[in-house]
Amino acid sequence: MQDLEVRTIRKASARLIPFLIVCYFIAYLDRVNVGFAALTMNKALGLTATMFGFGSGIFFLAYFLFEVPSNLCLDRFGARKWIARIMITWGILSGLTAFIPGIARATGFSDGTTFYVLRALLGFAEAGFFPGIIFYLTLWFPSVYRGRIIGAFMAAIPVSSVIGAPISGMILGMDGVGGFAGWQWLFLIEAAPAVLLAFVTYFYLTDRPADAHWLAADERAWLSARLEAERRQREAVHDLSVWQAMLNPRVWALSLVYFGAVACLYGVGFWLPQIIKAFGLTNAMTGWVTAIPYAVGAVCMVWYGRRSDAKGERKGHAALALAVAAAGIAGSTLTGDPTLTVVAFTIGACGVFAVLPVFWTLPTAVLSGTAAAAGIAVINSLGNLSGFFGPYAMGWIKDATGSFAGGLLLIAALAIVGMVIVLVLDHDHTLERAPAAPK
Repeated sequence: MQDLEVRTIRKASARLIPFLIVCYFIAYLDRVNVGFAALTMNKALGLTATMFGFGSGIFFLAYFLFEVPSNLCLDRFGARKWIARIMITWGILSGLTAFIPGIARATGFSDGTTFYVLRALLGFAEAGFFPGIIFYLTLWFPSVYRGRIIGAFMAAIPVSSVIGAPISGMILGMDGVGGFAGWQWLFLIEAAPAVLLAFVTYFYLTDRPADAHWLAADERAWLSARLEAERRQREAVHDLSVWQAMLNPRVWALSLVYFGAVACLYGVGFWLPQIIKAFGLTNAMTGWVTAIPYAVGAVCMVWYGRRSDAKGERKGHAALALAVAAAGIAGSTLTGDPTLTVVAFTIGACGVFAVLPVFWTLPTAVLSGTAAAAGIAVINSLGNLSGFFGPYAMGWIKDATGSFAGGLLLIAALAIVGMVIVLVLDHDHTLERAPAAPK
């Protein structure tokens, strides 16, 4: 039986995880490449720091509004159809960002308003992608594997910046090619893979283990039975309807924790290229230096998820990672030395990225079925509101004070709040040690 389990998990991981990593790589790159575009786009469009922060963050307000409906649609129509729909619409809208000046002239809107509208539409288009994937993984992998599986999948976040930051910096050097500015080429080039992958997704993904003809019959049977056994055990303790999951106090508490983690991720991430560019670097060098915290963070993310699985412990791992994130981000304000600043941001990145895979084991150990789709979407949508709050607060404080320090300290404080909530919440580890499937 153990050989069957190892073989099945290995085959499912090899089939699904690399492809999902590529999809999320493209999604995250399309979401945050605006941070690099800002190095030249802000001046071209006449955007102040506050305007850029608002435009970057409005994505998450739209994302918030459509998150739960989108995840319920994924449960209703199946992952391959719904994820393909998400990818093709976000790819098109991300590419349209390159044409802001032309769209503004055609509609009579200002460049700034057009920027806001396209970012909001991108949020609507992409809503449901990440929580949909988290829910999808619960349909394929038993709880005991989720720390490492989610860690491997979410490694696409830092990896997209490790690879995308230098590439984005170089694309910005394409000013004048074909009559477009470098920031316009950035959106066009990095949007194209999403549209292409949408078609691949439709034919490649399999909705549930029972449909997986690439697994042997005994592997399909074992995986389906094991996941069903876990579902029954969770529902014996927490049998929640969709509305009960959405209104559950634990779900809302976890949303606050995720709010703090996402504030660190995007509040810093959208502004990091500009912070590093201020060291006096070229756009290309800014890309390479920006990649450093993400490269180290990617290693920490994968290692920490595996460590949490091996130890069978979640709360302490999540709390410690949030503390490290807060310390690194706050520490970056204590020095004006470029090297020490990058070191501080790298320490912060280790905490930010390490907490993500461990965090998502907390709700998935309690929720199942359609309630999981709804609960995960609620946590992600409420948490991602800090994707609006963080960048906007950073921009507003920068315009008001002339420094990023106040915004960085605010974001570090949010991570500490998340840490405290994690320590206060209880977590039933027995729900992650579900009974094996019947023989």
